[in-house]
Amino acid sequence: MRNPISRLTMVVGRMLLCNAVIICAASFHLASEAQGDEPDQQRVADGFKVDAGDWPWWRGPNRNGTAPAEQSPPTQFSESENVLWKVNLPGRGHGSPTVFGDKVFLVTADETSGSQSVVCVDRGTGETKWNKVVHETGGMWKNSKASAASCTPACDGQRVFVNFPNSDALITTALDLDGNQLWQTSVSAYEVHQGYGASPALYKDMVIVTSDNKLGGAVAALDRSTGEVVWRQTRPSKPNYSSPVLVHADGRDQLILTGCDLVVSYDPSTGEVVWETEGATTECVTSTVTDGQLIYTSGGYPKNHVSAVRADGSNTLVWENSSRLYVPSLLIRDGYLYGVLDEGIAFCWSAATGEEKWKSRLGGNFSSSPVLVGDQVYATNESGEFFVFAAQPDSFKKIAKNKLGDQVFATPTIVNSQIFHRVAHLDQSGERQEVLYCLGNR
Repeated sequence: MRNPISRLTMVVGRMLLCNAVIICAASFHLASEAQGDEPDQQRVADGFKVDAGDWPWWRGPNRNGTAPAEQSPPTQFSESENVLWKVNLPGRGHGSPTVFGDKVFLVTADETSGSQSVVCVDRGTGETKWNKVVHETGGMWKNSKASAASCTPACDGQRVFVNFPNSDALITTALDLDGNQLWQTSVSAYEVHQGYGASPALYKDMVIVTSDNKLGGAVAALDRSTGEVVWRQTRPSKPNYSSPVLVHADGRDQLILTGCDLVVSYDPSTGEVVWETEGATTECVTSTVTDGQLIYTSGGYPKNHVSAVRADGSNTLVWENSSRLYVPSLLIRDGYLYGVLDEGIAFCWSAATGEEKWKSRLGGNFSSSPVLVGDQVYATNESGEFFVFAAQPDSFKKIAKNKLGDQVFATPTIVNSQIFHRVAHLDQSGERQEVLYCLGNR
């Protein structure tokens, strides 16, 4: 067992909606105590306490796409309406914005040179603070919808962690908040199949990363300070794309990986396999959610599936259907699952039984995952149509439909009543320019 890191307290500057600067003490710090219950599960005892104004890793503080409910992001917006600021981004990337303190972090890649970078912009103004090239060449991608920079960075308050597939390896890098490289670790050999998009997960003094691929790959925990391997487990020699997800289920913290024809639970402290069962297809992209008793998994190759398996290691498949929920991840609220299928159909299912409560066609194709804010779901399709609908089980209720950008693959980040949204605009010649928008009620 590794010694836990003592409590870290920081003071950060925060520029809010009207560009008023305040000083916020202890915005994000390590904590030894559990942080209370979430609506559908007890919080993971990961050692972190997250300020309500921060979004430090993929799918937010609770790792399930649920944003803090005590906020009022806009439901109506466009390229000119409710735009607090916008900034052009270099290159191409599909990772979501990570928001911490007065900074926003994103990954990007130059697909001509093969370089891969981390960009930091000012949260209050959108001004670029720094752009750090992590790899000058060697970026890997294949599928036309993929990019060489598709992970969402994770931030622990001192460092920013990113995963890049580069030069036939999966490499994790840590930068400080000023963009200086602290360490870099090669996790495993990597053979690109469609692309790579798994994001790092933070647990106590470790950053946990995965590199599923046809050469075998691994799931590994690295020391956040040094990059040294704390534990490592080999993975099946199959292509897969899902991120490692930390959940608290069946009374304990579990690290869940779906795909490679399995659902596997690891002890996040040691890497020991807690249980594994069938209940997932070979290739999965989505990040799982839980109600504390069931683990929900979905995938799209070699078959479409959504399933629920028990989190107690009993190898029980509770329910399954054949819906194509391959790329956008699920949401869970008050015993119901919400989401959007790849083909643009919004749905609601009973989390306990899989019973369909309703479905409604939104239109378009979806790669971005939906985000839940209170009782509203925010979801954007690949052509930039951004829908808001009610998270209610009795019937579908559309609240708003907006248009922002011409191509969207990244999931929006919604925090502190602001929407940080990465889109691409296409000019008449087809030239592509990525833009990060900060949207808020004006």
